[in-house]
Amino acid sequence: MKTGAFLLSGLYLFSLTASAHTGQDPPATPKEASRQSAPAAAAPSSEKKIDPAKEKDIRQLLELTGTRDRMSQVMTEMEKSIKPLMERSLPPGGYREKLIEAFFVKFHSKVDLEQLLNLAVPIYESHFSDAEIKGLIEFYKTPLGKKSVSELPQLMGELMTAGQKWGEKAGRTSMMEVLAEHPEFEKAIEDAQKGVQP
Repeated sequence: MKTGAFLLSGLYLFSLTASAHTGQDPPATPKEASRQSAPAAAAPSSEKKIDPAKEKDIRQLLELTGTRDRMSQVMTEMEKSIKPLMERSLPPGGYREKLIEAFFVKFHSKVDLEQLLNLAVPIYESHFSDAEIKGLIEFYKTPLGKKSVSELPQLMGELMTAGQKWGEKAGRTSMMEVLAEHPEFEKAIEDAQKGVQP
């Protein structure tokens, strides 16, 4: 049963990370996450019908902005961050690497970028009028628009790296200040390292 609990925890971590990337709400519990299958997890369609001309424009905009490629990149990055979480969630053993590999093979068989694009259409439709979509299309056809699409992945990577370094520095400085202001915490850490109970 412990193995099952570890596996459920790993899958739950996967669902939490996936929800952070896709903007969907995570399942309430690991048990609930393990019970959901793809057909059961799909919500009944209650979306309003989108004007076909506007939908065509939205799909053109998604094409111009390289949304399919970005989605593929997000999935790749998500997998890189999830694999270590799963490795830490499962007890060590020769089976672990094979299980994780089998999981990702199964996961990849369910990933359909066309379905993800289909999810994007009503979201764009709710945020932009058709005239705004057409305006964005015209912008992304310009040299500046094309440059913004090509530069965005590198730009986001550099922003994330800079933000991570800033966060690490702020965190280190904050911890040093807290320990300087509260010597009792530093002593508690030293005692914990020596195995001394409070």
